[in-house]
Amino acid sequence: MIRRMIGPLLFGAFGIAVLVSLGVWQLQRLAWKETVLAEIDARIGAAPVGLPAAPDVAVDKYLPVLVSGALTGEELDVLVSRKEIGAGYRVISVFETDTGRRVLVDRGFLVDDARGLPREARALEVEGNLVWPDEVDGYTPAPDAKTGVWFARDIPAMAVALKAEPLLIVAKSETGDGIEPMPVDSSAITNDHLNYAITWFSLALVWAGMTGLLLWRIRRNVE
Repeated sequence: MIRRMIGPLLFGAFGIAVLVSLGVWQLQRLAWKETVLAEIDARIGAAPVGLPAAPDVAVDKYLPVLVSGALTGEELDVLVSRKEIGAGYRVISVFETDTGRRVLVDRGFLVDDARGLPREARALEVEGNLVWPDEVDGYTPAPDAKTGVWFARDIPAMAVALKAEPLLIVAKSETGDGIEPMPVDSSAITNDHLNYAITWFSLALVWAGMTGLLLWRIRRNVE
């Protein structure tokens, strides 16, 4: 009987060990990801600086900046949806700094019914974070030529359309016209490692149970 049980026992122990090790690895990844998110949050909330002369995607992502200048009135609307609110638009505007640079500002969320209302071109100071959104893939529709609506923040294409630098500042505070700011935070960054760890540990328990059941059936058949 013991000989017949050795193979299933070893196989079961091996499977449990693999699944548990995967769960432990995910817990390690969780700790790493939480550290990364804490660093991002600290960077987002740091004191703002002036706009870099030549921003770098890797170095300056989430960099807090403070710029003075004016909205030019040139804008694009990106279709988005928010929980408990529904459809609306992110308003991407051209902002001309006091030094003459034309950059893009994500002013925030505008409800669908307010899209047709006039918006004021005016001087203001914008505090926000530099962001290079990764929202475009092979399934993203082209902007609607009839309505002018965009379906993703495609910064290079928007910069060409608006004759501005391919540089986006996501505003932290209100910029007027009833547009609600949507400041940058780390909540949109995926962190599912705890769920993955629970899944692997659960599978290890199931594997252990199935192994125990198999060994019990082998023993019963022998007896």
